[in-house]
Amino acid sequence: MISNLTIRKTVEGLRSKEFSALELVNHYLERIDKNKDLNAFITLNEEGAIKAAKEADEKISSNTEAWAKERMLGVPIGVKDLFCTKGIRTTAGSRILEDFVPQYESTVSQNLLNNGAIFLGKTNMDEFAMGSSNLTSYFGPSWLRIRKKTNPNTPLVPGGSSGGSAAAVSADLVVAATGSDTGGSVRQPAAFAGIVGIKPTYGLCSRYGMVAFASSLDQAGPMTKTVEDAAIMLNSMAGYDPKDSTSEKVDIPEYLPFIGQSVKGLRIGIAKQYTDGLNEDNLRVLDCAKQWLQDAGCQIVDISLETTPYALPAYYIIAPAEASSNLARYDGVRYGHRAENPANIDDMYTLSRSEGFGEEVKRRILAGTYILSAGHYDAYYNRALKIRKMIKNDFRDNAFSKADLVLTATTPMIAFGIDDEAVNDPVQMYLNDVFTVTVNIAGLPAISVPGGVSAVDELPLGVQLIGNYFDEQTIFKAASVIEKSYG
Repeated sequence: MISNLTIRKTVEGLRSKEFSALELVNHYLERIDKNKDLNAFITLNEEGAIKAAKEADEKISSNTEAWAKERMLGVPIGVKDLFCTKGIRTTAGSRILEDFVPQYESTVSQNLLNNGAIFLGKTNMDEFAMGSSNLTSYFGPSWLRIRKKTNPNTPLVPGGSSGGSAAAVSADLVVAATGSDTGGSVRQPAAFAGIVGIKPTYGLCSRYGMVAFASSLDQAGPMTKTVEDAAIMLNSMAGYDPKDSTSEKVDIPEYLPFIGQSVKGLRIGIAKQYTDGLNEDNLRVLDCAKQWLQDAGCQIVDISLETTPYALPAYYIIAPAEASSNLARYDGVRYGHRAENPANIDDMYTLSRSEGFGEEVKRRILAGTYILSAGHYDAYYNRALKIRKMIKNDFRDNAFSKADLVLTATTPMIAFGIDDEAVNDPVQMYLNDVFTVTVNIAGLPAISVPGGVSAVDELPLGVQLIGNYFDEQTIFKAASVIEKSYG
């Protein structure tokens, strides 16, 4: 039966001929059509998915060793509309790229294709990955299928910026999906949706072919139903890429064997800076996660990360500055939206960008341009870079010298509705990233895994495990303990 399949169950079902790849693709395309109200997809790849499914079925029937080379053979997934996909429209959730069809494939999506994954379509997202709600998409917001018990008629946002991927995975419109994480954009929506999302070490997954937001922070990551699936998918996405100067040439282990391994003796750090001011729901879920890890043999240790309060201000200097530089290329000349009948070339630049970018993107471009201006570069940007170095040193000296992993809440709040007062307050929206941005600033890996639900509305709450550089395997070990204990 095709229902709520994981990557592992999909592969097992295909191997045992329980269903074919074509049956799978048709099933999920039908589910996507029935759930159009969630607006999880910007562009569907129906013809391409059906063609790929038929090719996968031929491989499966004629080559019993195909699985050894293609670990996701026949698995239908969603691709965040930030990854360039050859011949498939790629918009980054923006009007300025509304009609852009790339002639090349991003390295991450190519790696997934090489591993046999089937692309059902491009998932919705905050415009240029700028947002914490999926409300800034030019193509309209995505919504979660779940609702608050106290207000069941109000749709809830799936978080951002990878909101479409989170909505699609949690509503079983795909088996899994890709996301990108600049300040929490994989982990925050994963927490809202009650799924698993991992942001790998910076440089583990190539950024080639990803529409850039903030180049020193962006990192691709999988969004899945289980920790096991996250391990399978990350192995399928990661790898050194000579086309990306920030790609790291490191040995990448097989992550799957670490799922379920003993965590006895593992040191789990709890930083007071991540628990002060937490609401009761998050504290309760965090206490449960601590207890589960202790029961599995972990040692809980207290640590202090004094630079944590400076991470969010530093992030909202570095990210807009880099965004201002990256988005300067969208001028209406070479590709993207161009204003009609401009009076002159200056008018064309101004109108094309004014019409093409949304309010949040304009806000960050303006902030970034101001930060990088001659009179403010040293006062803001250079100072933020110094804070970034302090945060990295803080993790090295005060976290990972005493602990193997750091345990925190993923988000300070649960999924919210369009009528929530925070929606109209940009600062409140930025505060959604308060527990996640330190990881991007430092370039560390971190995972969000479901840990419980809120007491009143029974909405998902995630817990976050932060690991040391290129130590994703330890994260997977501990995350699988939380997942198994929570059930």
